[in-house]
Amino acid sequence: MVAPDDASGRLDKTLAAEAAELSRSRLQALIAEGRVTSDGRTIDDPSYRVKPGQRFEILIPPAEPAVPEPQAIALDVVYEDRDLLVVDKPAGMVVHPAAGNPDRTLVNALLAHCGAGLSGIGGVVRPGIVHRLDKDTSGLMVVAKNDAAHAALSAQFADRTLSRTYLAVTRGTPPRAGEVNAPIGRSPRDRKKMAVVERGGKPALTRYRVLRPLGPGAALVECELATGRTHQIRVHMASIGHPLVGDPLYGGPVRGKDPWIAAMKRFPRQALHAAKLRFRHPADGREMRFDSPLPADLRDLIGALAPEQGSIP
Repeated sequence: MVAPDDASGRLDKTLAAEAAELSRSRLQALIAEGRVTSDGRTIDDPSYRVKPGQRFEILIPPAEPAVPEPQAIALDVVYEDRDLLVVDKPAGMVVHPAAGNPDRTLVNALLAHCGAGLSGIGGVVRPGIVHRLDKDTSGLMVVAKNDAAHAALSAQFADRTLSRTYLAVTRGTPPRAGEVNAPIGRSPRDRKKMAVVERGGKPALTRYRVLRPLGPGAALVECELATGRTHQIRVHMASIGHPLVGDPLYGGPVRGKDPWIAAMKRFPRQALHAAKLRFRHPADGREMRFDSPLPADLRDLIGALAPEQGSIP
């Protein structure tokens, strides 16, 4: 509980005074991750001004393993040289170890594939990882194999010269083309979700175009990320009324008995695939371009939603 003398102070400073075992920087990270609540409401701003008598709860996640172990897991390596590799990640694979997924991740597979030299590049727990995909999103990722490559690729993400294009199957058909320019932050109602927020979010921009409607209730949509926020495409498309088919967090229930509705209900993951990746090689600056075809499960979904339309482009 906040004492009267602490009223109107910053949340991170107040909690640091009460929870001496946690550093202020650690508390700031926990706040930003949505792990601090007051009366059931998530507070994700470290500068939030506390009020007299206010109570806060801190949810501290289990410690992650200090060093991931190499594990011999098959990888679909699209390209590899001494500086980087591009992999086509399958749906269902977690990118790096975390609470609830301590092993069998992409990082464990990369450590086995690349050897000890990968360890520590970009961080001990996430060696080589420049960007991430959600567990149930399939598609292309670039991985750095040395510190120079990691720094150069990270800079391309920061200045938006690295291009990522996704294919998604949405519920309903959005306007033919457009963009969603709306900040994304932790949902104030559910800390496990992200949301378009009015305050405290980070700028987020998604450009999209409809490639084709899929029967009466869905569409194949191409999305290009201008920013890289957590769950960005999923949140943005849901915010305009067209969540991704199969999305357990942002889609909501699907009702009806038509065959195409049944196909949506059966699909076990968000219908999202990282299909194109463009960047400059960190060593010599040449343009690198990679394309990944839709995986079989998405092709089957499209066929079930619009059997009369034939194969996808």
